[in-house]
This record gives sequence, structure tokens and C-alpha cells, in this order.
Amino acid sequence: MAEIVIPYTPRPIWRDTIHPALTVNRFAVLVCHRRFGKTVGTVNEMIRKAILNDKKAPVYAYVAPYRNQAKRVAWEYLKYYTNPIPGRVVNESELYIELPTRHARSPGARLYIIGADHPDALRGIYLDGVILDEYADIKPELWGGVIRPALADREGWAVFIGTPKGQNQFYEMYQHAEKSAGWYSCIYRADETGVLPPEELKDMQAQMTEMEIRQELLCDFTASASDVVIPIDLVTAAANRLLKDDDVLGQPVILGVDVARFGDDRTVLCIRQGLWLKEVRTFTGLSTMETASRVIDCINQHHPHATFIDVGAMGAGVIDRLRQLRYQVSEVNFGEMAMDAQRYANIRAEMYFKCRAWLEAGGAIPQNAELKTELSTVEYKFNPTGRIILEPKDKLKERTGKSPDLADGFVLTFARPVYINPSAGGIGDDASSAEYDPFADM
Repeated sequence: MAEIVIPYTPRPIWRDTIHPALTVNRFAVLVCHRRFGKTVGTVNEMIRKAILNDKKAPVYAYVAPYRNQAKRVAWEYLKYYTNPIPGRVVNESELYIELPTRHARSPGARLYIIGADHPDALRGIYLDGVILDEYADIKPELWGGVIRPALADREGWAVFIGTPKGQNQFYEMYQHAEKSAGWYSCIYRADETGVLPPEELKDMQAQMTEMEIRQELLCDFTASASDVVIPIDLVTAAANRLLKDDDVLGQPVILGVDVARFGDDRTVLCIRQGLWLKEVRTFTGLSTMETASRVIDCINQHHPHATFIDVGAMGAGVIDRLRQLRYQVSEVNFGEMAMDAQRYANIRAEMYFKCRAWLEAGGAIPQNAELKTELSTVEYKFNPTGRIILEPKDKLKERTGKSPDLADGFVLTFARPVYINPSAGGIGDDASSAEYDPFADM
């Protein structure tokens, strides 16, 4: 193969440290400050590996949270740095560049620009390598459910890059890389790399808040942790606990139901018994009657002592149908008054902090990446009356790219004190009941 020279001159830190590390490690997590050059560096790493790949029809992908963002950030870089390569083909409509390979009768190496908001573009294909940019903003299920399987048959590589945004899936991936063979991990702070001129760095710091400095320049995963209801460490510890039926014997069973509000939201059913979140069920595209049927199936299987359903939007119809069939359910409006109205602005805030107390007391949850991320991203503040209020759902969805459906379904199990009643959640009667305090034994 004739020598190919692309117009890329890596900074010393990339030339001497990062590129060599990416050569010998299949997976890497690069935590980098703003303006570090992470996109340029990783795009050129992808180009180099595509040129050197001797397999038939290699496929690579640069993935950002949104397609428009991916195009804006990386597409011009990809075109610029591949421009000197003879025989390259640029497809503007599908956002890929094809580079020639030694296999004349097969497609060349294709380098795609893809948004995580269109995951179907990645389904059904194999990948020789992938860059996941701003991974803190990408839905965590994309990695395990789509990308990781796509790397399997070609033994492809992956690089996760970004700046911290609290202790979410990016933080978890960094922790995983820190202790795993075949993984490279690093943190590059603006005050250590020398990438930004000292005067420019000083001027930036003068115009940024302390949290912004810690997060954007110093790569501090805990920068926003003070505003997070449930720290990721609590969630991770809970997911690593293993409980069995005997551990929660005699504890009330509680069902929480968060009914889908919009087309891309999910209906979530969560079954909790004592300190164990035993099951999380999710459904999409269900009608009111279909949702009620799923709830009935769950009630008949688990015989909960209490069923709490979010009354918002579609929830009211589900509640009406269940009551019509004489099932005992309790409606919950996330905006209603908290039981401890002196501390919490509404019941939504109260439920999340009850969930936090439950986790601190030794609660166990499934190894569910979506649930863990959703629980650890909800932020809070104090309102003018000094009561705790959570970040509005629409703002949270705008910030994270998704609705916290699983987390909401789970925290609904903490809506109100539960009464032990053999028939609760089933056909109603006047059976006597005894109050159960979920924190009494903690």
C-alpha cells in the first residue's frame, strides 16, 4: 500500500500517550476537559485504523447523542482529514465516507456519522470500531443492547469520550475501565494538560461558576453531586446486593405503576417487597385497557398489599378501569401535597428522598442500566419557602434526553405507608389491616 499522509499533527499528549494506548487496548474511556481535542484525536484514530484494516468491508461509526450534533461536530473533520486519500467517496445524505481497501470486489471501509437518537441506524450491522462522544448524554441501553453486540463478530473496538455530567453511566463506564483488563482509562484536566494557554484558562475560570470549572475544566464527576437526590454510589451498591425471598419474608409487597404519557414514554410496573426491588416491567404503545390488563396480570401474580398508580395523563383511565373491576388501587398525583409538607414541596420530592433512605438502609435493585442512570440523575433544590423540590420532569427530559419512567415507577412504591391486608390490590373487602412502616426495621 502506498504511503498515505493525512493533515493531522497530533498534540504531544495524543502522540506520546493516547494514540499508543488506543493501539494496544480494545476499549478506552477518555475523560477530557473542554477544548481538549478529543473529537479530532479519536476521529483520526478511526481513520488510521480504517486505512490499516485488511478485512472485507470494514464499518466504523462516530456516535453523538443527536444526529444533528454528530454532523455538526464530526462530519467536517471526517471529510477534511480523509480528503487526501485517493479514491474516497463522500455520501452526504447518509453521512458516511468510504475508503478504498485491498478487496476490489467488496465495499470499502465505511466511516459513519450517527446520532444516538436514531439507534435503528446501528441495528443489524457489524462494527469494526466505534467512538461514543459525550457518552454522559447517550442512553446507556444503546451500548449493551445495540453497540456491544455489533462489535462481537469482528472483535471491534470502542472509545468512550466526554466531559463529566455528574455520576451517571459515563462515570460507571470510567470506573469499569479502571479495574478491567483490556481497557484504558484516563482523566485529562485543563490545569494539567497545557492544551489551553494559561491566560485563556484564567479568563475562562473568571467567567465560570465553581461547579462549571470543576465539571468542564477539572473533569470532576462529583461537581453536581451535591444537587443529585441519589448519588450513583448508592445506586451501584444497591445493584450489587443480592437478596432472595427468605430475606424479605413477611414484608408487604408493593406495586408501583407509572403510566406512559407520550408516544416515546413507557409504562413501568415495579414490584418491591421490603428491601428488595424484585421486578421491573416495561411496556410501550399500550392502550388504557391493555395497560389495565398488564397491571391485573401483575396483581394476580404477586398479590401486592398496595398498588400505587400515577394518575397523570393516561393514568386516570387505568385507575378507573381497575376500580370498575373492583381492584383496590391508590392514585398518586406527583404534584400533590407531601406527607411531610414542612420539608417537601410535593409528594414527588418526598418519594425520591424516601427511596434514597431505602437505598442507604440496604435496599437491593436489579442490574438495570436504565434504572441506575435514571435514579442517579434527578436533581433537587430548595424553593423560596425552604422546602425541597425536584427538577421538573420536562427539564430533566430535556437535559438527559429521556423521561425517568423506570425511576418514577420505582419511587411510587414509597408513596404512602402500606397496610398489610391479604386482599389489598385484589378485589376489595373490609378485611382488617395493620400499618406497616417500611423503615421500622432499618
